[in-house]
This record gives sequence, structure tokens and C-alpha cells, in this order.
Amino acid sequence: MTFALRINGQTRPVDAPPDQPLLWVLREQLGLKGSKYGCGIGACGACTVHVDGQAVRACVTPVGAVGQASITTIEGLAGKASLHPVQQAWIEEDVAQCGYCQAGQIMAVVSLLAETPSPSDDEIDARLTNLCRCGTYTRIRAAIRRAAELMKQGVA
Repeated sequence: MTFALRINGQTRPVDAPPDQPLLWVLREQLGLKGSKYGCGIGACGACTVHVDGQAVRACVTPVGAVGQASITTIEGLAGKASLHPVQQAWIEEDVAQCGYCQAGQIMAVVSLLAETPSPSDDEIDARLTNLCRCGTYTRIRAAIRRAAELMKQGVA
């Protein structure tokens, strides 16, 4: 079946069965390798992308369920002239260790901050369920705080 997916501001035609996970369409058909395969059951979050601004796990989201929604991957997050404030905060706080989960972490944090601009520790714990095998959670939390500051300052 052919789908016209709106990805990172562009409409891209893809041919896939409706039950094929969005992750495989993004990675294998469209060459968008930022979203990673981690667990395949939606538990780890390495595959997190946005569908109409909401963080979703692409490994368990069938391409047929996306419809006309707007999809944003890590490759489409930054503006043409600057990084997204969350990406900037990630660099400033030196979050990444191995880096495998970081695209999914960043996408989850962008969604969190869009809904809760100044999250408490409890809100971060409840909403940010992505896993980091390196255990950079302290730096992730610092980057969330820094990104919230940058966003309040209008840095984008």
C-alpha cells in the first residue's frame, strides 16, 4: 500500500503494508537513521518520534495508523539556523555517553516541555520513561532544566 507521509515538513511517498512499524519505514525506506531500534515492544523509547507533536514509540506504531499526521524525527527537530533548545542543552550538559538512546530521549523531552514548560522532578519521572543503559539520568535531568531555561529565554 502506498502512503504519503508528512515527515519533517515534507510529504514522502512510501510503499509498505499498513501494519509495518513506522520505525522501519523511517529507517529502511526513508534513510532517517536517528530513531533507533532498541526493544521492539515500545518499552525503551530509543525509537521515539513525534506524531502531531506527541511523543510516540515508532517501533510499535503501524505506518497505517499515522494517516495525515505530521511526523517529526530527530533529523527534523532543529531549525535551519540553530539547534532546538533541548539539543543545545544536551550539548551544554554533556548528556550523551554512548549516545544510542539520545535521539529518543531528546524527542521525549521536547514533547514533555511543550506540555509542561517547567516540570517538577515528579513530572519528569512520570513522563520520561525512556531508558538509558549508560545511566546518564542525572545529566538528562540537568539538560531538561537547562532546556526549560533556554525556552523561557526564547532561544531556538
